[in-house]
Amino acid sequence: MNKRTILLAGGTGTMGRILQQHFAGHGWDVVVLTRHPQRHSAAGITFLPWDGRNIGAWAERLEGAEVVVNLAGRSVDCRYNARNKAAILHSRVDATNALGLAIARCSTPPKLWINLSSATVYRHAVDRAMDEATGELGTDFSPQVVLAWEKAFLAHARPGVRQVAVRCAMVFSPHGGAFPRFRQLVRMCLGGHHGPGTQYVSWVHEADVAGFFQWLIDTPQVDGIINLAAPHPVPERELMRALRTRLRPPFHFAIAAWMLPIGAWLMRTEVELVIKSRRVVPTRALALGYHFTHTDVNSALDDLCR
Repeated sequence: MNKRTILLAGGTGTMGRILQQHFAGHGWDVVVLTRHPQRHSAAGITFLPWDGRNIGAWAERLEGAEVVVNLAGRSVDCRYNARNKAAILHSRVDATNALGLAIARCSTPPKLWINLSSATVYRHAVDRAMDEATGELGTDFSPQVVLAWEKAFLAHARPGVRQVAVRCAMVFSPHGGAFPRFRQLVRMCLGGHHGPGTQYVSWVHEADVAGFFQWLIDTPQVDGIINLAAPHPVPERELMRALRTRLRPPFHFAIAAWMLPIGAWLMRTEVELVIKSRRVVPTRALALGYHFTHTDVNSALDDLCR
């Protein structure tokens, strides 16, 4: 019996590694597109070179594949100068266009194309939750990147290829992404709230990343835009308190709003990543039947901090 093939474009980051492990562990033929295939090796996984812009030999692996997942994009954990902003935008749009053009050439295209998107597309929201139907879109740099990304993706519609854009919240994994940053701050005794502390953090446990993508494959009625975030976003003040309870630093400091630009400059990142309130909920996923493994932050932290 032939293995089902899943192709992960840009699949070497935190989400990519989660999906690699999940699908290889379930017997899939996993193909990962990366700029540096020589740096990676894992049993049952094929790493192929691509530049994230142009069609290459990798496109042959799309023929007859079950699923293609596009995770490509420069990290947003950087300073938002003109050069980095251009890289953040173009790395996402160019990779999406390359995949779309390659799929258009297939005689037997993938049945499902999942494109990563971001929950930061919604406005700064403390007052109410944001979902796919009633969420209000932001107007600053990050939401505009997401909208350009989704526009490029949806422009490559092809009959017979189901498309899903996943607006993903912060992935909580001990192996990368946002969670190690929060953990580091607590261990450095900087684990009080940052700025007002009332800003919401939308998050998703790594187990639900794997589970959600498997559910998308197994649920053919899902298409279009869908949020991937745990059902209960949490104010940052509460998140930091919960982390302190588990990591037990000897003391902690809160970081005043005026100090955040200094800290962001020292860490070569942006204040927005800490201070923006992302109060995003997965209304469509819940309505369509996805059951989260970790619905509240205490359950997630109990697992991640063991």
